[in-house]
Amino acid sequence: MGRSTYIGIAAAVAISSFAFRFFLKPHQPPQPSRLFIAQELSLYNGTDEQLPIFLGILGSVFDVTKGKSHYGVGGAYNHFAGRDASRAFVSGNFTGDGLTDTLRGLSSSEVKSVVEWRDFFVKTYTSVGRLIGRYYDYRGKPTKYLKNAEAKAARGAQLLAKQKKEEEKIPNCNSKWSQHEGGEVWCDDGYPRLIQRPLEIALTGKMSKRCVCLKEEELKQPGLEVYEGCDYHAKACKV
Repeated sequence: MGRSTYIGIAAAVAISSFAFRFFLKPHQPPQPSRLFIAQELSLYNGTDEQLPIFLGILGSVFDVTKGKSHYGVGGAYNHFAGRDASRAFVSGNFTGDGLTDTLRGLSSSEVKSVVEWRDFFVKTYTSVGRLIGRYYDYRGKPTKYLKNAEAKAARGAQLLAKQKKEEEKIPNCNSKWSQHEGGEVWCDDGYPRLIQRPLEIALTGKMSKRCVCLKEEELKQPGLEVYEGCDYHAKACKV
């Protein structure tokens, strides 16, 4: 048997071994996410230095130990550690009832912000599991509350995009503010007027206005408001 034959046999054995290891080896199912209950998650609030620091948002639990200076005891964001305080990410209420996971009453833009915070943690920290409760059931499956929150956030994103597109049709006023002189709005071309933002109610639950620059022939359309104390044809107004 020649040398080339031995080389061929060795190559065939190596290929067979590779195929067995990587193609014929039984598939190993991924390990399921760890499921927490609220009492268990509360142990990971940074007070026990032998344990990592976890926080939850929309039922997803993340290991934020590498951000210990922020989330550990004495850190500015320690109130988020060991719990799901989804609402507080947008409400700014870090005490008592504010540290809760419910999003009830929040606008679509606020819910969108909470979902964006969750996405931030997905990109920045390690996901370690799910919290059984409002957003995940005892099997770790998403509940209707999570699905509704994500749908509301998506709706908020659509409304923001629509509002931006609509507002690009009418230029905003220029503006400036200083502690000494106060605020001022002005138009290089046209006249400053306040106009309502109709989509804002769906986005934030409140009606708001913005300053736009309109030409002479556009000043008679309904719904426009002249700044208080400002002349009808003034190009600049104190606010």
